[in-house]
Amino acid sequence: MNMKSSLLVLVCIGLAGLAAGCKKKEPGPPPAAAAAGFQWKVDQFADLQVLRYQVPGFEGLTPAQKELVYYLSEAALCGRDIFFDQNYRHNLKIRHTLDAVVAGYKGDRTDPRWGEFMTYVKQVWFADGIHHHYSNDKFAPGFDAEYLAALVKGTEGVPLPLADGQSADDLVAFLRPILFDPAVDAKKVSQDSTKDLVTNSAVNFYEGVTQAEVEAYYKGIVDEKDETPVSYGLNTRVVKKDGRVAEEVAKVDGLYGPAIAKIVFWLEKAAGVAENDLQKQVIEALIAHYRTGDLEKFDDYNVLWVGDTASLIDFVNGFIEVYDDPLGMKASWESLVNFKDLAATKRADAISANAQWFEDRSPVDARFKKKEVKGVSAKVITAAMLGGACYPSTPIGINLPNANWIRKSYGSKSVTIENITYAYDQSSLKSPFGPEFTYSAELLERARMYGPLAGNIHTDLHEVLGHGSGQLLPGVGAESLKNYHSPIEESRADLFALYYIMDDKMVELGLLPSLEAAKAEYDLQIRNGLMTQLVRIQPGKTVEQAHMRGRAMVSHWVYEKGKPENVIERVAKDGKTYFVVNDYRKLRGLFGRLLAEVQRITSEGDYEAARDLIETYGVQVDQELHKEVLDRYAKLHLAPYSGFVNPVYTPVVENGRIVDVKIDLTEGYVEQMLRYGRTYSFLTPR
Repeated sequence: MNMKSSLLVLVCIGLAGLAAGCKKKEPGPPPAAAAAGFQWKVDQFADLQVLRYQVPGFEGLTPAQKELVYYLSEAALCGRDIFFDQNYRHNLKIRHTLDAVVAGYKGDRTDPRWGEFMTYVKQVWFADGIHHHYSNDKFAPGFDAEYLAALVKGTEGVPLPLADGQSADDLVAFLRPILFDPAVDAKKVSQDSTKDLVTNSAVNFYEGVTQAEVEAYYKGIVDEKDETPVSYGLNTRVVKKDGRVAEEVAKVDGLYGPAIAKIVFWLEKAAGVAENDLQKQVIEALIAHYRTGDLEKFDDYNVLWVGDTASLIDFVNGFIEVYDDPLGMKASWESLVNFKDLAATKRADAISANAQWFEDRSPVDARFKKKEVKGVSAKVITAAMLGGACYPSTPIGINLPNANWIRKSYGSKSVTIENITYAYDQSSLKSPFGPEFTYSAELLERARMYGPLAGNIHTDLHEVLGHGSGQLLPGVGAESLKNYHSPIEESRADLFALYYIMDDKMVELGLLPSLEAAKAEYDLQIRNGLMTQLVRIQPGKTVEQAHMRGRAMVSHWVYEKGKPENVIERVAKDGKTYFVVNDYRKLRGLFGRLLAEVQRITSEGDYEAARDLIETYGVQVDQELHKEVLDRYAKLHLAPYSGFVNPVYTPVVENGRIVDVKIDLTEGYVEQMLRYGRTYSFLTPR
């Protein structure tokens, strides 16, 4: 995850197991962790399913470590309002209204319209707002405004988010165009570079300003000669005040102040039970950033954080990812609390220990390689709590920190989230998706035999090395690629992983039993990028999400460039379309060629080349193939996107101090969302 090089991997957000190209993990938690009768699936609605994840190893933590997890988890949950508000300026008022109706409606809940209403509510909860978490399109309610009015008026005993002097009728009138007019704030993030990206995006990072005004503002304050620049605009909203462009800064006494104050409250408690002095310094540095909003203090925090490799407990908390900003500068708030899986981390150690070997042999121009790879640390973790942009839909791998100069001088920290991918795996053991879209029984068996392990290694390479590889030329920043930054960066990390997974070094290091496993990953990349990820796109739409654009671009580019030698073949069997790799070595060569070009684009900040590559190969959809894929997928009755409910941690208090923390994994989706709404709502709806 990275402001400068977009490092959050969402490959697995949605389709589980063979169904998705999900990077599953192995060996995963020990068999004992999979308790008999454990219910992985909690709910399914629209195009979404909600799962549970286990937290193996939690009971083995010391009481002090459990207490630290508890405090960090509370801090993770206290930022929920921030992410809702960032996604759209009216999301909090909408969520409070929906929560009130679900909790307090006294009318007929057997009415079919109630079912449609609940589907809509669950979608809004899942997406942290009224726009789809992946497509960015506004949800279309399956009920009308009149029914909403009846629901609101039939709600008793639960307060509605009414402004001073506002009635229930006024509230419905306010919400009517927002929810029911498809033309109002239709797109959370616009990627149409022919239009103003700021004014055509509903995301709440800008107010009353145009793209040109925002770009001119930052051009006036960015010091291009600064070799250690802050991540300009990362934690701000740009607005126009008294005719002048200005920034509102997120901090305790500023933007999102009440929520940030609660986050700080729990972080201070966490600092008091830190595992060691360095971890305490890390937490205190983050608190200093939250109190002031100062991005230099955020850099101080990142430098300390990346150096803390000894602590068992770790966390991410802050304004991190820039995927939701059409200009690729402003970060969504997120949090992830975790602890190290010591046994599984040995796999990542083998990769990080050889980082310089991989960098030196990369097929990119020598000008763009790091002469000395510093501080690359990697580990496999167990997620203990998800928050903000990591909840309910969560990454499977993370690479931080954000700033390129910190990565270059101090290194980076990469993680693979083992228990999340294990949950995906367990929920999809009998999925019909693989047999439907895999060309032959031989390929399907290879996928079943090697797919989890190969996906594991691909994710490790993507996170540990891919995002950390290469270097920018002086004066080049991530903002140079604007709206194409994220898909280019994700494709760059993917290409690095794809190129090296077919290298004999993987077998030499003991990471793969043979290169047959690498072939399984190549099959998956091509199948997913050319065909199966289309199940996430509505008929007539183009590819818009950054990771999907990156995968589509890579797959279509190698498919087209490999046509003269029939490297990848489009075949038909029983009236169905498949894509089959005929020459894996030549495909590896194509991945290497494309990696060299994508790295050049990144290093030089070549916006025009980035635009041409993504628009040519990563955006457009073969409508005939799309229809076929959707028809085949519909018959399987699956959900293409997945997310999670969190565990519930309850402290055991004796004589005024916490002596233990109990974990519960049984809370339902609706129950959790309503509880979060009651407990972690700190910002005033508008």
